[in-house]
Amino acid sequence: MYSLTVSKIKRGTVIDHIPAGRGIDVLRVLKISGREGYRIAVLMNVESNKLGKKDIVKIENRYLEPHEVNIISLIAPSATINIIDDYEVKKKFKVEIPQIISGLLKCPNPTCITNQKREPVKTLFRKISDKPLKFECVYCGTVIEENELMSYIGV
Repeated sequence: MYSLTVSKIKRGTVIDHIPAGRGIDVLRVLKISGREGYRIAVLMNVESNKLGKKDIVKIENRYLEPHEVNIISLIAPSATINIIDDYEVKKKFKVEIPQIISGLLKCPNPTCITNQKREPVKTLFRKISDKPLKFECVYCGTVIEENELMSYIGV
């Protein structure tokens, strides 16, 4: 058995308690490809008492915007965000899935008003269920289920 040590970051964000296998999805929704120059550590399938297995993402010199935390909550509802400064956790909080999502999801219904080029209408979804996670388009009633969310993130 061997162990891998991942060094602490001086400042930035650590996203912990990501469901196993979704760490790469977190980077994708944050539009982080690795070319931006951030030092990034992605740990996948790490043992966890809470989840069994989990992923962890560390991003040095990058803090998250509120809308980015909302996006993460959609694909990693069990995630916790740690804000690091001078190698210390300065703030820690659990993501919360918002009741209303505005402008972050694309409606899968091609005839929805939000998909019409002539209509500058921002998407608006209402959470209708926590388990399983489901959102409904306020304009056309189309439902997006948890297993489909990744396909519709990012308008």
